[in-house]
Amino acid sequence: QVQLVESGGGLVQAGGSLRLSCAASTRAFTMAWFRQAPGKEREFVAAELWIGNTGYADSVKGRFAISRDNAKNTMYLQMNSLKPEDTAVYYCAATPRPGISRDYGRYDYWGQGTQVTVSS
Repeated sequence: QVQLVESGGGLVQAGGSLRLSCAASTRAFTMAWFRQAPGKEREFVAAELWIGNTGYADSVKGRFAISRDNAKNTMYLQMNSLKPEDTAVYYCAATPRPGISRDYGRYDYWGQGTQVTVSS
């Protein structure tokens, strides 16, 4: 069992930056960020393997950066050049299985989510 706790969400103006954190109770091989806007499906944002491989959704590539501090079992999402369409609840997810997947059904553990609101 892996418990995940996100933090760092908030309100920011378009063009601004936020950094999300996800603290895990224990190590997980694959960790990811998903987001869900009102009335929309949960969508993949980024993922990173324990060994450092990363993957991003096209919509955030070049603006967001995922990273992990394995010694602290913590994952981060640095979000720059934020747009109003980035507004969503951001969720941390984890699985012991290796491999980056954009399918939220493949992840076994989820955090409670943190709200990110980008104003225009």
